[in-house]
Amino acid sequence: MATLKVGGEVDAQCTRCKMNLAHTILAMVGPKIVRVRCNTCGGDHAFRGTAGLTDRPTKTAATRAPRAASGTTRAEKVVISFDDQLAGKDIASAPKYSPKDTYKVDQVIHHPTFGVGLVTAVRGDKVDLTFRSDTKTLVHGRGGVPVDRPAFSPPTNKQSGPADKPMADLPPEEEASAETSLPSGD
Repeated sequence: MATLKVGGEVDAQCTRCKMNLAHTILAMVGPKIVRVRCNTCGGDHAFRGTAGLTDRPTKTAATRAPRAASGTTRAEKVVISFDDQLAGKDIASAPKYSPKDTYKVDQVIHHPTFGVGLVTAVRGDKVDLTFRSDTKTLVHGRGGVPVDRPAFSPPTNKQSGPADKPMADLPPEEEASAETSLPSGD
């Protein structure tokens, strides 16, 4: 069998033409072809091999020897309903969600879009909130006091040129005057 590589050709089932045709290999993961382009219609799609062939093992290869029963069993996953998680929590005084506020685990939050939620995890500036339908990851603690955030300071010199060209070196006397002069603001 020839060595398959990106840019090479392989026969594959085309999803658009519905025929087994020549394709150009676009992407491979290790030795496995994952993406091809049909040489007839030009359509890109996942590699599907030739019709009738699969990567699945045969029935004889899939048959395994029975495992010996071990003394330990896997622990069953405990599922707690959303209502049980909120039991005993004060939902009426739940604060409205704001990305500026900081939250902690087991705190009840009222979100304007998703409704009442419970903080299940805090990871840096993000929190996992469990709502009735699903879990969302939202930001928190982004407000901060103005001192914590960097202040904007506009440039003080006007000696910059186009961003795509390097700046020309100034003679020493012009360089000193350019550093000390401030823009007039006109």
